[in-house]
Amino acid sequence: MMAALNPTSECEVQGPEFKGRVCVTGASGFLASWLTKRLLLSGYHVTGTVRNPGNDEKLAHLWRLEGAKERLRLVKAELMEEGSFDDAIMGCIGVFHTASPVLKPTSNPKAEILEPAVEGTLNVLRSCDKNPSLRRVVLTSSSSTVRVRDDFDPNIALDESSWSSVELCEKLQIWYALSKTLAEKAAWEYCKQNGIQLVTALPTFVIGPSLPPHLCSTASDVLALLKGETEKFQYHGRMGYVHIDDVALCHILLFEKETAHGRYLCSSTVMDPQQLTALLATRYPWLPIPKRFKTLNRPHYDLNTSKMRSLGFEFKSIEEMFDDSIASLLEQGHLTLGPTNVSY
Repeated sequence: MMAALNPTSECEVQGPEFKGRVCVTGASGFLASWLTKRLLLSGYHVTGTVRNPGNDEKLAHLWRLEGAKERLRLVKAELMEEGSFDDAIMGCIGVFHTASPVLKPTSNPKAEILEPAVEGTLNVLRSCDKNPSLRRVVLTSSSSTVRVRDDFDPNIALDESSWSSVELCEKLQIWYALSKTLAEKAAWEYCKQNGIQLVTALPTFVIGPSLPPHLCSTASDVLALLKGETEKFQYHGRMGYVHIDDVALCHILLFEKETAHGRYLCSSTVMDPQQLTALLATRYPWLPIPKRFKTLNRPHYDLNTSKMRSLGFEFKSIEEMFDDSIASLLEQGHLTLGPTNVSY
């Protein structure tokens, strides 16, 4: 079993408010940026891994975070490069592994998504295994590891005991869900064999302000919906939604709460696209929210989030998610309040 952090180490003598050093992989991403923000505000020193620490334009939003100049360190690491996370992880009491490929494959999903997700996770965990200071790893998984199956009772909400079907993911070519499922299963197996304390967070569709100026696929899908497009959300179908700040706070709670164990679904509300757009059209009449979606033959499901709520966590509402997301999109210039979309 990993040893606890030496109380006389350099990390522990820097001041009474110092909580220790933690690592966030893929720190410049949509969720990881927000997690880094919350960790800095909580008093942690953060080592973030990025592909190119010298890319000032891509990383500027991280250096603007409160506490970043004093307590943020960015280092280079590559998911598929053995040992590249050693330097970032050594001396950290916690590791938040958020980095994972999300791009749609062009021709070879195994090489472009599946292998980087699984091998990248194992590379990070092998670096964790070399670090005697490590207390716990929090892995960002996904609710898609729970709900891609065709054998559940739609009247019983899915919980953390459910796993997506690898065979069904392959058949339907749902590569993101498959990559997350295989990566999480590989993580559990490795950590069990090597005595690493692991907790996994399973967020649903993440909504909220984007700290990076360039929108990721998730935020881009939201922007497209707000501009009247239906294709992406029609494909998503019935979906759980959660505020990005809640996901970050869940990660920190799962790291700090000694009794936390296993998998944790992070979701506020599960809705069909028609329900979502009806709510959004009423709340934001100045936006060209789509009114209709094609009916898809998808199973009805709900999610049981009582395990996360049992830790005392309360999720923000769907209204708060989109209020904050729209305000951010307006501020960054992705949405505009022009005469063509304002009701008088």
